[in-house]
This record gives sequence, C-alpha cells and structure tokens, in this order.
Amino acid sequence: MASAPFDPSDAEWLAHRLVEGTDAVRFARVPRAAHAAMAFLTDDGFTAHFGAMPPQVDVPATQLLARFPGKPRLGLLFHSAFCGSTLLARALAEPGVAMGLSEPVILNDVVGMRRRGAPPAAVARSADLALRLLARPFAAGESVVVKPSNLLNPFAELLLALAPDARALFLHAPLETFLVSVVRKGLPCRLWVRELMEGYLQAGIVAPLGITPEDVFRQSDLQVAATGWLAQHRLFAALAARIGPARLRTLTSEQLTGDPARAIAAAAAHYGLALDAAAIARIAAGPAFTRHSKSGAAFTPDQRRGEYAAARAAHADEIDMVHGWAVEVARGAGIAMDAPLPLL
Repeated sequence: MASAPFDPSDAEWLAHRLVEGTDAVRFARVPRAAHAAMAFLTDDGFTAHFGAMPPQVDVPATQLLARFPGKPRLGLLFHSAFCGSTLLARALAEPGVAMGLSEPVILNDVVGMRRRGAPPAAVARSADLALRLLARPFAAGESVVVKPSNLLNPFAELLLALAPDARALFLHAPLETFLVSVVRKGLPCRLWVRELMEGYLQAGIVAPLGITPEDVFRQSDLQVAATGWLAQHRLFAALAARIGPARLRTLTSEQLTGDPARAIAAAAAHYGLALDAAAIARIAAGPAFTRHSKSGAAFTPDQRRGEYAAARAAHADEIDMVHGWAVEVARGAGIAMDAPLPLL
C-alpha cells in the first residue's frame, strides 16, 4: 500500500490505539476501500489484508484535543454479539452518506485503562478523544457510525454522555439464537463468553442479576453466555429508560435478516442518514446480505437457517435447560426478554 502524508483531518488515518506511556494516539493508514474487506479494525485484520501493518504515526493527545474541540457527532451501534452488527455497519457505509467503523481498537484501549485502575477522569478524557477522532467524516457531509466491541457495552452511558448529539442502536439476537450461535462456533466461542464475563464482572453489570463471581465459576459455558446476555439486556433497558427513544432504540437480528430493506431504512432514519429508497433496495440485495460478514464467502439466509437448525438439534438438551434457567433468572431480576424501545 502506498504511503501518504499524515493529515489529522483525513479519516483514512484511523485513530487505532491509545499509547498510554506517552499520552499519544497511534494512527494507522487504512483507506476507505480496505474497511469493507476486514471484519474488524484490528492488527490481525490489517496484516491479513495488507500483508503487514499499514503506516503508523503517533501524535500527542494534547495536540489532538486542541485540534478537534467540541462534542463528537456520530452514531453508535452497540450489540450483543452474533446478531449481524458487522453486517449492519457495512450496510450503512454508503459513500456520500456515511461510513461504518467496525470495532476500532482504540475504544477497547479505553476499557483496558479502566481495568488497570486508571482514574475515571482519565478514562473519560481518553474516551472523549477517541470519539472525537472516530467521528471525523470520510467526505464532506458524511456521517460516521461506530460499532464498538461488546467490551464497551458497560461504557455505553459514558460514550453517550460524551457525545450528547449521538444516537444509538442496541442490536441483539434473541437469547435462544444467541445460545445456538455459541454452540455452533465451538470451543473458541465458549472460551470467549467467559473472557467477556470477566470484564462484565469487573464492570459491575452482573451483580444486579443476583449472580456472584463464585456463581459464575460454577456455571456451564452456556450459562455464562446467558448471564452475559441478561446483563447486557438489563443494562440497555435501564439506559433506554433514562435517555429515551430519541437517542436509543433496539433491533433484533431476526428483524435485520428477515426484512433487510425495512431494517436499513429504519436504522438510517434513526441515525439521520439520507439513504433513499433506491440505495436501500440496492444495499439490501447486495453483498452485505449475501455474503458471510466475517469470511466474505457466499452465505444465503437459507444456509444460515440450516446451520442454526443443525446446531440447535445437536445441542437441544443443553440449550433448552439453559434457556429455561435464564428465563427464571430474568423473572427474578425483573428483566424483560424483549428489549425496550424497538426500532421496528
């Protein structure tokens, strides 16, 4: 990839990492076209696509805060995992209208700061700077929709407070679909839900369920997955009640994949994106909905349903038991299984 002079106003210089030791931000040169070829904006994604890390530049945070004052203007796409969030971020990335950023690592670095004991003010400063930089438009008049990692869900209220004009979606899979996804993806996913739970325990969003760290230790992998799902739903239900439908709405994976055009139109309207009917129809019939969001291979809705049905049948006893258990936990904790403020 040809190098280009660093320009802090050029959004193709992605704000990639926080460099805590020198209070700087590391930018990586990621052309717009490269985003569509990567599921996530990570080092692994960069090296797989480019063959090596792209050009990088470190810039002091104080210079950037002065260069980009004011509150960031962007959309936020929170998600429960395994729900089509990468797909939706790509669908909304329409040149001339918006760009979608899929799980930029700089936001994960904000979580890492907090976990290592950084003071809340320092965490908020870094999160504010990250949002300002991610909100830089790729072209005049365009918007930006950022899809954070699940790690950021406990920080959703902070991000929305730092960007008071931002609108957000919480995209989620129904619990049974979520559990099927976990078993379908095998041992690496079972391990991942435990890693995610570690962060959620530290963030304090599990305790309101009446589940302790000791309880989690005794839970099966699918119970841990369900506990994380319940913690997220409780979190976003409470947030929705505080900030209201003008800023936060919810959408299910079934709504997104079952009627893509309607879901895209509603999401675009919520984010204030000027997508016309012709563009929506083209996007809904295009590669975002006909190829696997991670591998890029052809992947039809019928294939997806077939894979899910096979995994559901192979693990029916485990899924049924955990689903029934989770419904009882939700009832005891006052959590609705359907998220509030539906977009559709």
